[in-house]
Amino acid sequence: MGSMLFARKKPVLQRVLIVEDEPVTAFDTQHLLSHEGYGVVATTDTAASAVALIESGATIDLVVADICLADGTGLEVARAARARQARTLFVTTKCPPEAQDVADGWLAKPYRQRDLLAAIGVIEQVSKGDRPQRMPRGLTLFEPGACP
Repeated sequence: MGSMLFARKKPVLQRVLIVEDEPVTAFDTQHLLSHEGYGVVATTDTAASAVALIESGATIDLVVADICLADGTGLEVARAARARQARTLFVTTKCPPEAQDVADGWLAKPYRQRDLLAAIGVIEQVSKGDRPQRMPRGLTLFEPGACP
C-alpha cells in the first residue's frame, strides 16, 4: 500500500500588496501572510506609493488595504488595482458605500488573523467562480447594496 500525501494547495492570489498606515497592523499582516506562504510584494503606508507600485507593472494578485490613509484613501488604490486586474480586500472599521464599486470585499476591523486568512480564501474562491463554503466573521463580499 502506498502512503497518502496531502499537499497544501498553492493559492491563486499569491502576490499581495499590503497598504496599512498602522505600523503594528502592517507588521502583523506582513508576518502572517509571509508565514502562510503568500509573497508580500510590499507593505506601504500611503496611497501614493501603493498606486505608484501598482502602476509600475509589479505583479500583484491581491491588495489588502485600509480605507483611511494619511495621504488619501484606499479607494484610489483599489481603482488602480482593478485597472490591472488585481483583487482588493479592504480591512477597515467603516466602509464607504462606493467601496463596493472598486473592491471585492471588506473585512471589518478589528479582526482575528484567522479571519483575514479565511477572507482571502473567500476572495480566491470567488475569483475562480466558486461559491464560498463558509464566510469568516466580519467579511462582507461586495455585491450591489452589500456595503452599509
